[in-house]
Amino acid sequence: MQKCEKCNAHFRWSEISNSCWRNYKPIKCNECDTTHKITVPGRLIFVSFTILPMLILAYTLPPYSNGFVILGIAIFIFIIGSLLAPFFVTYKKSA
Repeated sequence: MQKCEKCNAHFRWSEISNSCWRNYKPIKCNECDTTHKITVPGRLIFVSFTILPMLILAYTLPPYSNGFVILGIAIFIFIIGSLLAPFFVTYKKSA
């Protein structure tokens, strides 16, 4: 999990998740009030874990498959990706 670059305090999972879903809003450290912004690779990681797997699934399954099954699998992948992404995104102290 990401830590503050100044005081090494850990960010909570919910703070990182909310930041990603709210247009990559900067995170403020609760201990030292340092602001951290998500990096470009962090944004790519977030998209890779949430949107990209669903698109790959949609384009690789044959068109004659059951649409509800595909939708259910896509939603499941989206939820799992959304839960895992905050562990891998990176933030950098803003100047």
